[in-house]
Amino acid sequence: MIQTNRKVSFFTLGCKLNFSETSTIARMFSERGFTKTDFHSQAEICVVNTCTVTETAEKKSRQAIHKVFKQFPDTKIIVVGCYSQLQIEEIKNIEGVTLVLGSNEKFKIFDYLDSLEKPRNENLEFISAYSSGDRTRSFLKIQDGCDYQCSYCTIPFARGKSRSDKIENIIEKVKKITENGYKEIILTGVNIGTFGQDGESFYKLVNALEEMENQFRIRISSIEPNLLLYEIIEIVANSQKFVPHFHIPLQSGSNEILRKMKRRYRCETFIDKCVNIKELMPDAFIGVDVLVGFPSESEEDFLETFNVLKSLEVSFLHIFPYSERPNTDSVNIFPKISAKESMLRCKKLQALSQQKHLEFYKKHLGTERIVLFESQRKKEKMFGFTENYIKTSIPYNEKLENQFVKVKLLSISDDFSVKVKII
Repeated sequence: MIQTNRKVSFFTLGCKLNFSETSTIARMFSERGFTKTDFHSQAEICVVNTCTVTETAEKKSRQAIHKVFKQFPDTKIIVVGCYSQLQIEEIKNIEGVTLVLGSNEKFKIFDYLDSLEKPRNENLEFISAYSSGDRTRSFLKIQDGCDYQCSYCTIPFARGKSRSDKIENIIEKVKKITENGYKEIILTGVNIGTFGQDGESFYKLVNALEEMENQFRIRISSIEPNLLLYEIIEIVANSQKFVPHFHIPLQSGSNEILRKMKRRYRCETFIDKCVNIKELMPDAFIGVDVLVGFPSESEEDFLETFNVLKSLEVSFLHIFPYSERPNTDSVNIFPKISAKESMLRCKKLQALSQQKHLEFYKKHLGTERIVLFESQRKKEKMFGFTENYIKTSIPYNEKLENQFVKVKLLSISDDFSVKVKII
């Protein structure tokens, strides 16, 4: 039964996949007559979508729960996501928590609201999701779970085995998203390179999306270097839809550390893919994940990572200090790297990242690109991104919102956006 005049709020931590799933849950509430309100406002129900990738993420999840209960003690707090999948009893004991749901149960939230009990669901199915809070872009979930067993990661425990949507379903979702006015879609998942079942594959999905007639552009979210096929890179290089933007995890430039991490590639594989991308798409943006301070990472191991990244034409580094997670193999790897040393190494990579990012921006000054402008407005400026992920700014003009606009890149602003003029 649809009930009206009820309010629900949301708080989301973690990856883009979490945000797309929160958006889907929000639509479920909307269909039942709930009005979405701000997290800092009074609501009958607050859904906290948690993350467990680091100890800090878990701490922020707990802080969000405490904050809601302190401000609005009458609000029903429903905790969902990866942290709740792994630590149900711990979260149940947090004051103010009404209901705890794991990775798949969160999509059946209304089945449990009355009983307020959390049944275990071991046979996880794929649940489709996409975000709709941003009028310009939508994060489309195509895959969930992970069969990899990296020695530092709890996500396979939290998300379960790899499973995927069907290509035909994704095509229909893309049609729906673009018909609702979205101009950009980001393909997301836990390990999207493993997409596919019953003869389907990520390569076949990319081909199918490329053949669609709708006018929109697509970004591929993080994909393992061993799963980023040369054939996929070639499709993107010649694509009218896929943009020259890649996000590839390296984690370490030391093959010995990669082995201890139980990663499924060597550093040479990562290097080959970056070189191949730049050969076919000199203007491509390449973002890289790096994990610093993994147990037993020597100064020489770190320098290998630093030098590999310095030598390549990568554009930005996403740097994460190692966070020890219970029940992972890395707990038993020694010696441990001190937090102080990890932070020093992170700072060195952050300085390299800033240098690489600035060089990438400067390289494209004076060139002409296509920008998709957003509705975001700050100090009378609006922002948008080029195909190769350069953040641009221009004096606010409502007519440009959610529009593809050809511009010339002029200069870099203090806020690290590039001033442009419309051509």
